[in-house]
Amino acid sequence: MDQVVPRGQRVLEIGCGLALAGIVAHGRAMDVTVSDIHPLGARFLRRNLALNHLGPLPFRDVDWQKANPGLGRFDLVIGSDVLYEREHPEMLARFIAAHTADGADVLIVDPGRRRCAEFGRHMEAGGFDCAPALAPASGRVRTLQYRQR
Repeated sequence: MDQVVPRGQRVLEIGCGLALAGIVAHGRAMDVTVSDIHPLGARFLRRNLALNHLGPLPFRDVDWQKANPGLGRFDLVIGSDVLYEREHPEMLARFIAAHTADGADVLIVDPGRRRCAEFGRHMEAGGFDCAPALAPASGRVRTLQYRQR
């Protein structure tokens, strides 16, 4: 992750769940915000920060279907296993386009839920180009990487 985001750039983890990727970025002193819609998301985050002896990390309760004007824009958006509902590819692509800075990167890890191609079409329509993945796929797991035009 250090190779993708120079110091001072903003990172957003979407659908963070237990916020593992966000906690790693936070531990490396990156400017990271984690987000989820799950009602226990903030509680999961606080517990995992305590277990890892880390200070507070910004958490935002976001809904990909609604405007989130106070969230801001980010230089890198990361997510894992976020394409599990039929409507997620389009909804998530719109959300990402609304919250990325010029030239932003997006890294999505997908465990093979078969919505990657549709997500890619929506990302390209929203002004993103598909870039080569940083790591080779392992089995059905795919790493999707996009860069804003």
